[in-house]
Amino acid sequence: MSTASWSIWQPLDIDWAPSPEVLAENLDGGQAFRWHSDNGVWTGLWSENVAQLCLRDGAHQWRAPPSMHARVARELPRYLGADLDWPALVDSLPSRSDPHLTRCLAAYPGLRILRQPFGETLLGFLCSATKQIVQIKQMLALLAKQHGLPVVSDSSLVTGYSSHRLPTWPALAAIPEADLRACQLGFRARFIHQTALFLAAHPGWLTETEQLPYTAAKARLMELPGVGEKVADCVLLFGAGKLEAFPVDTWVLKSLARRYDLVGWKPAQVAQFGRAHFGPLAGVAQQFLFSWERAHGGR
Repeated sequence: MSTASWSIWQPLDIDWAPSPEVLAENLDGGQAFRWHSDNGVWTGLWSENVAQLCLRDGAHQWRAPPSMHARVARELPRYLGADLDWPALVDSLPSRSDPHLTRCLAAYPGLRILRQPFGETLLGFLCSATKQIVQIKQMLALLAKQHGLPVVSDSSLVTGYSSHRLPTWPALAAIPEADLRACQLGFRARFIHQTALFLAAHPGWLTETEQLPYTAAKARLMELPGVGEKVADCVLLFGAGKLEAFPVDTWVLKSLARRYDLVGWKPAQVAQFGRAHFGPLAGVAQQFLFSWERAHGGR
């Protein structure tokens, strides 16, 4: 990878110092799908941005292609959630009365919720049905390569990874469903195609939805083809900063059944329990539960 085409490494000037393991969980643990690691250097793409993160000389540092350095310097802190006081938020979770949550918090100190572009988050989680993280990443990389615009002119900057941004929703509206299926989307191609046509017919709909309160935003998202409660909650948590959202996937179902004795509960019931038990930051608690269960679910 050519270092000449990157800006110099600079300290990540935010109050965040996760371990390499927790950094990996943040970037590649199910919140986002466009980061990859090469010898400890994480390369990520979102919107029109490319950045690298790594732990160098005992500190977290970042760099970007010089042509977008100023923009990434502005947008990377927000993407990493630097506008919130995460230690205070985590401390306000009900861990003092919840031994399992205490165990999860201790296992992932510094874990936080990313703040990704809302439209890209919707696209990513429309690809997530019945798929694992590695498969979702493959689908989005193909979508970007086949239908997205180049983010950098020198593709060697992101060797082994797509150097294209994800196609925008207006661009997706012009792509035939068959071409979407060619990106390994399967039945998800129909949902993405139909959603793109809906959004093309309702300009401003995504922006309006992102700005609504949680309950109203979730109801609107669930009007879209292929968007159920879990996808809607993922989009709102990771793309709109609605920290009360409590996505319930297989791992969260297992966690609540094994650790909270909610055996046989349906996802909607588990989500209701999660919001009631963990409170207005239920989504933050969910990410700790999810991460711990994926790593230690057999114990």
